[in-house]
Amino acid sequence: MEPKTTNVILVPSDFSEVAEYAIDHAICIAKALDLSICLFHVIDKNTKAMLKKENKGLEWINTKLQSVADEIKSKNNIEVSILAKEGTIFTTIAEVAKEVAARLVVMGTHGKIGVQHLVGSYAFKVIASLNIPIIVVQQKMANDGYKNILITLDSTQESKQKVKWAEFIAKIFHSTVHILTTKESDEILAHKVKGNLAQVKKMFDTNGIKYTETLAKTGSGFTKQVLNFLNTVNADLVLLLTTSDALPAPIVGTKEEHVLFNASKIPVMCINSRDFNIKIIGM
Repeated sequence: MEPKTTNVILVPSDFSEVAEYAIDHAICIAKALDLSICLFHVIDKNTKAMLKKENKGLEWINTKLQSVADEIKSKNNIEVSILAKEGTIFTTIAEVAKEVAARLVVMGTHGKIGVQHLVGSYAFKVIASLNIPIIVVQQKMANDGYKNILITLDSTQESKQKVKWAEFIAKIFHSTVHILTTKESDEILAHKVKGNLAQVKKMFDTNGIKYTETLAKTGSGFTKQVLNFLNTVNADLVLLLTTSDALPAPIVGTKEEHVLFNASKIPVMCINSRDFNIKIIGM
């Protein structure tokens, strides 16, 4: 049974600079899709410590959220709601996403800045808890939307699960999708990669999506090539599959972290393979 959805983008905020970046991205997406935004703050031990240090009560959280919401509304003519709830970032963000039937989460990530730290495996815990896509950002949106989208493609069926989202985003922002395929030495795997690529190209051709295709080189790590390719194609969004149907836990490791926290600070849309049967916004 398909889950009920509403026209909401959930934006967790700890009032830091990167949280403002996330709001910037959410505003652009909300305008393009005629969606509303829900600003949300998790009241955890870090929040309480901050409030105690600054001699403020819990009511300050709602006051601050409302102030930000009012500014967004006045400047962008977007509906914005606010919500604060006690819990932890690891479970409460997912709970609230389900509660408000959010279609997408946009979250800023940073180092030791702000109240709630979302780095490394901590961010992956949040991502893995969601059954909807999440866009993780490190800086303001570079363009008026995502104009160059990078997806990687390998021999697996799961690899293709990013394609529908890439197609959808490309339609919204008139983007070019850049496909980077793995170079397989095994003949069977190489054949599967070619088959996946042929299916993706046919889909894009049918739907009028602009794309490029590049085969990865041998003798160089694929993750390193992905990071270099981000800059080569001037990517402003990369899609990352963060779980596998075969695994109950998120695929978390150095490779994924390198992409998620890439030095170029390019936004990453993380897609949980378990959400593949959920209807894409507007489709």
